[in-house]
Amino acid sequence: MRRLKRVKRWLVLGHRWLGIGTGLFFAVWLLSGLVMLYVPFPGLTEAERLAGLAPLALDRVGVEPARALGAAGLATPPRSLDLEMRGDEPVYRIVTAEGRPVTVSAVTGALMTPVTAEAALALVRARAGTAADVRTLARDQWTVAGRYDALRPFHVVALGDTAGTELYVSAVTGAVVLDTGARERFWNWLGAVPHWLYPTPLRARPDLWRDVVLWVSGIGIAGAVSGLVLGIWRLRPRRRYPSGAATPYRGIGRLHHLFGIVGGLGILTFVVSGWLSMNPNRWFSGPSVSPQARATYAGAPPLPGLPEIRDAAAPGTVSLRLVALAGRAHLLARDASGGRRSSPPVAGAAILAAAPGLMPDAHLARAERLAAYDAYWYAHHDAKPLPVLRLVFDDPAATWFHVDAATGELLDRLDRSGRIHRWLFAGLHRLDVPVLIGHRPAWDLAQWLLNGLGLVVALTGVVMGWRRLRRLRPAAGTRG
Repeated sequence: MRRLKRVKRWLVLGHRWLGIGTGLFFAVWLLSGLVMLYVPFPGLTEAERLAGLAPLALDRVGVEPARALGAAGLATPPRSLDLEMRGDEPVYRIVTAEGRPVTVSAVTGALMTPVTAEAALALVRARAGTAADVRTLARDQWTVAGRYDALRPFHVVALGDTAGTELYVSAVTGAVVLDTGARERFWNWLGAVPHWLYPTPLRARPDLWRDVVLWVSGIGIAGAVSGLVLGIWRLRPRRRYPSGAATPYRGIGRLHHLFGIVGGLGILTFVVSGWLSMNPNRWFSGPSVSPQARATYAGAPPLPGLPEIRDAAAPGTVSLRLVALAGRAHLLARDASGGRRSSPPVAGAAILAAAPGLMPDAHLARAERLAAYDAYWYAHHDAKPLPVLRLVFDDPAATWFHVDAATGELLDRLDRSGRIHRWLFAGLHRLDVPVLIGHRPAWDLAQWLLNGLGLVVALTGVVMGWRRLRRLRPAAGTRG
């Protein structure tokens, strides 16, 4: 009994001080998470990007893809190659296998020089019809992520409209890579920035930021676990306390205890799944497809010439993408509304013929055609194409690949660890579970219920912690 009392005492003290240290974090995380349900972090969707492109001036295209790749100095196939307009000039936008962007004029075959601020202003005026001013920066709150590193610096062009729209033009490529609005920026200061611990000076140092998030959320896990254990330990639904209550606490302490039994479980679920989102110890593999797998899947097809390009681009085409599949080149024409047409058309048999190149050391166990979303291929804030082919391999990791059935494009890779992560993060943190995915407002109600219960626990804990610190302050002053 003496040892049990000692354990309980340390549990009480540990939870008290962990709660004082993390209670405000929990409250901020829960409130900011509710904001993020409705206002995601700023980004430029593919639909928005295509809508801003001008139709291809095919009559000005005088350079074929092979010559453009030669001008870029590429001896190996690129990750992507697109023919689009940059202002009034058609250009090839190339991303190398290493992720480096290169832009080549489709008129002269010359490498395009970096874009100046004045040129960016002119490009936006041609695109949007208006532009008020421009400023240049290497990094800001909305471009802290590493995916922007190859595109820096940026010319940020303010449109001067009532929505406070700003377009980010990459000085490297001359393409608009991000748009933000005043409402979006405001709500993200209350949403994603505090939720992800995303201030620019910290997020600009990826390793430090990752460590900070892991440690802060790890300490939060300890606080939530200790509170949940203590709450269950001190709850007496049958053998009640002398007051007749199931809890020994009164007032705000009673609220904190009783709501903590249910709300604390929700908090623990959220903070553990958030901690796992940082992939501690690299337990989970990511969805990206390796350059080697992409290369073997694509093969080495002869590149199309100018006649094929002109035949593939229908009137209104704003982007022409080269898609290589099993040693054959396909040209994917897309218009400003997102319509797509592959030339020549991509057949399912061609995708199956290319599939073994994705994993030469394994066999394709089966291919499933998905005409609707399921638990592993679904839309959250973003749209995802349908139909897709799910290629299932028999390797030890039980790897899947998702392929766009209409174009043959590789979309992602998902092995056993990735599927486990999908449930531990997306399932527990975002409540992306089959009974709620795509069912609103049921999903919203579940989020508000769990976050609301957690907020009662967090805010009552903050108040109790503040009272405790206020009581300690005079005593500390007397001792001094």
